[in-house]
Amino acid sequence: MLDKNGIAKRIAQEVQDGYYVNLGIGIPTLVANYVRDDIEVEFQSENGVLGMGPFPFEGEEDADIINAGKQTITTLPGASFFDSAMSFSMIRGQHVDLTILGSMEVAENGDIANWKIPNKMVKGMGGAMDLVASAENIIVAMMHTNKAGESKLLKRCSLPLTGVGCVKKIVTNLAVIEVTDKGFKLLERAPGVTVEEIQKATEGTLIIEGTIPEMSI
Repeated sequence: MLDKNGIAKRIAQEVQDGYYVNLGIGIPTLVANYVRDDIEVEFQSENGVLGMGPFPFEGEEDADIINAGKQTITTLPGASFFDSAMSFSMIRGQHVDLTILGSMEVAENGDIANWKIPNKMVKGMGGAMDLVASAENIIVAMMHTNKAGESKLLKRCSLPLTGVGCVKKIVTNLAVIEVTDKGFKLLERAPGVTVEEIQKATEGTLIIEGTIPEMSI
């Protein structure tokens, strides 16, 4: 089973040379720490940064340089800063190759719910709706179940939707899953996790074909 850093390490394997990548709040922000050194990647944050690097070491933080989740970040040589209008022009104009988001629920048809829990105070949707409406390649980083042990990979989302039919792949603490027109297709299982455990933790339709390999991270 993976922890949050393990999920980020596995997702980092999906990042290719030359990609422009948007990192959402939560687990996705960790991905920048694990991208291979031999490729060139530009990380974009919707608050107006292009060229984010790994998180800073303790004592080296600059409170003025933050990501969309208000976490302090580092920037790489050539990084640039701009206003929200420019940032969302990049997103809406589909200039981002890969979007990595956290989520509270994902449905087997690719619907995503990641911005609101009814009766709980939220500041707003932020840029989530723009990201899911514009991105062609969305990977979700999330825990497979909630704190009560209930599946977060569902037949249909129960929470207010952020986007419809947009998620392509999911990496959880248990598995790597592709969203297909027939449901969730199991691609890989986390170290020490069985197919049966993944089946039990998945409410939506889970497609299992052949022998499922263990993740390499």
